[in-house]
Amino acid sequence: MPTAPTDQALFELDGLVVRYGRNVVIPDLTVRAEAGSIGLLGPNGAGKSSLIKTILGLVKPAGGRVRVLGFDVPRDALEVRRRVGYMPESAVVFPGMTGFENVAYAGAIAGMPSGEARRRAHEVLEYVGCGEERYRQVDDYSQGMRQRIKLASALVHDPEFLLLDEPTNGLDPGGRAEILELVRALGHEKGMSLLLSSHLLDDVEQVCDHVLLMARGELKASGAIRELKAKFTGATVRVTIEGDAAGLVERARAQGIELRARDPLDASEWLVALPEGTPPTAILRLALQSGVRVRRFVPRRASLEEVFLETLESAGGAG
Repeated sequence: MPTAPTDQALFELDGLVVRYGRNVVIPDLTVRAEAGSIGLLGPNGAGKSSLIKTILGLVKPAGGRVRVLGFDVPRDALEVRRRVGYMPESAVVFPGMTGFENVAYAGAIAGMPSGEARRRAHEVLEYVGCGEERYRQVDDYSQGMRQRIKLASALVHDPEFLLLDEPTNGLDPGGRAEILELVRALGHEKGMSLLLSSHLLDDVEQVCDHVLLMARGELKASGAIRELKAKFTGATVRVTIEGDAAGLVERARAQGIELRARDPLDASEWLVALPEGTPPTAILRLALQSGVRVRRFVPRRASLEEVFLETLESAGGAG
């Protein structure tokens, strides 16, 4: 069995090109991702599923180089699949089989000996909360249980790297929370590296520490979620005032500081956008000069959704 280099990234893409016929879905993508919990974001058509399938060796790139856990894809695709677990968006359970049989079969497909696959199937079914239902046919499973079986099938061969494509698809809020907690524990408590693709930004923010944001097959933003949110937040605060808002707005505008009312019918709540290098306390000084009393002063924190939308806007739309 080939041995991966010790100094390796989770995956590396160098000039990756993916096309289907004449349709180029990823024109030229270069990225290096280190071990950890990574969210993959982007609108429909951004190339997320194509990227995942290329990492797995299921799609042959039209150009560029792909390495996963130190192995070359597609040359070492079999070695990659032995080390990577995959939970696809589409249904992959086999009707007429029990949950246990589905998961044990997934282990056998991954190259595990039959006895080991069956032993591990029992373990992962307990982990995902399907232990008591393991001998029921999957035809009778709820959508939530089917998602758990898919997760168990991705974990049965104890992968180093887990790929999840819309893992909470079709789940009610309770089922969604349970799946996310399982995935979060894999990354943060068991130390498994994972790539989570989801259109639900809250899912990514709950589970992941880093993010890759794609649009039109290109990487538009990447990095730690905490750092990206801090970058997009900028020097912005939210204030609640009492007094002559018009006078404060005029003084602030003269110094390049923009105030925007949160509600046109309420002159007390304002968002303050400060130029780069201007300390947030500048608005307190201006309020004092304007005879305005500041009742509340809160730094504004950007959400991952704001980072997502602002990035797409600056990139010229979703594509």
